[in-house]
Amino acid sequence: MLYRPFLLGFACLACFAAPPADFRISGPYTHDNLSIYLLHSSAQANGKYLTLKEAMDQQKVVVYETGQVNQLAIENLYSDDVYIQSGDIVKGGRQDRVLTTDLVLPGHSGRVPIASFCVEHGRWTRRGDENAAQFSSSNQAVSFKAMKVAIREEKDQSRVWSEVGRAQANLVTRAGAAAIPTASPSSMQLTLENQRVVDATNAYVRALGGVIEGRKDVVGYAYAINGVLNSADVYASHDLFERMWPKMLKSSAAEAVAGKASATTAAAPGLAAVQSALMAADRARESGTESKGRVTVTKREADKVTLYESRDRDQWLHKSYVVK
Repeated sequence: MLYRPFLLGFACLACFAAPPADFRISGPYTHDNLSIYLLHSSAQANGKYLTLKEAMDQQKVVVYETGQVNQLAIENLYSDDVYIQSGDIVKGGRQDRVLTTDLVLPGHSGRVPIASFCVEHGRWTRRGDENAAQFSSSNQAVSFKAMKVAIREEKDQSRVWSEVGRAQANLVTRAGAAAIPTASPSSMQLTLENQRVVDATNAYVRALGGVIEGRKDVVGYAYAINGVLNSADVYASHDLFERMWPKMLKSSAAEAVAGKASATTAAAPGLAAVQSALMAADRARESGTESKGRVTVTKREADKVTLYESRDRDQWLHKSYVVK
């Protein structure tokens, strides 16, 4: 299905008010109660970014504890631009945190403040042999739509903790294990690392991870759980999407595990329904704009979908759609 969103198209790089023209949707590709839709484009932006996971794994980026729950510091020690996405979880410090907004961290950045919420309630000391002054990795992203809303829309720490607790309880029930970690019972990160949860999540990843193989025009995906459209993420290039895909699919799979119903799952939405939801958000008026360094994030709100659109300088970078 061809999706030509918004009226401005993609002719002007400075506008980037919509994904590329000739934006095509394929799918659904379904495993159990999770359905994936691929978003294709022949027009893609140039430029490469490391993801936060890659940069931390390669020790090119350091995330520092500041002693403030809602603010950390981050530093790029090398020359590569690093893309940080709202919902990235960093593990360690005095408490595991989730980063709240999209950001591009330029090379040799020096220490830059970055907003965060705690996704672990109660701990304020070193955990095991971890470094309490820094964070060790970013291999998970926030699952669960309600948690995303609490972080990005409501900006409410108490609500974030509440949604973490609800997500943990659902994962315990659906994964069939004591998924609450004894090392830190309130840690979303450690819950996602529980072996039963990993096994349940990996079943989806194995079934769906390969659907992008050989498809160099794929720039994003949408997904539905239990037959209900949930969210979508679209990137300015296949390269960035491909780098983000493992973490994003794992996040969607965890949400599907926690949301698995005992009854038969409803049929996945048709392509027209996905198209309609994305177009409604693209056509909505801007309801807010926020700048963080090089990145400007614009919010658009339709009746049933909220869209956060990030631009790096004058180049469209990422669009995050959340279905209400």
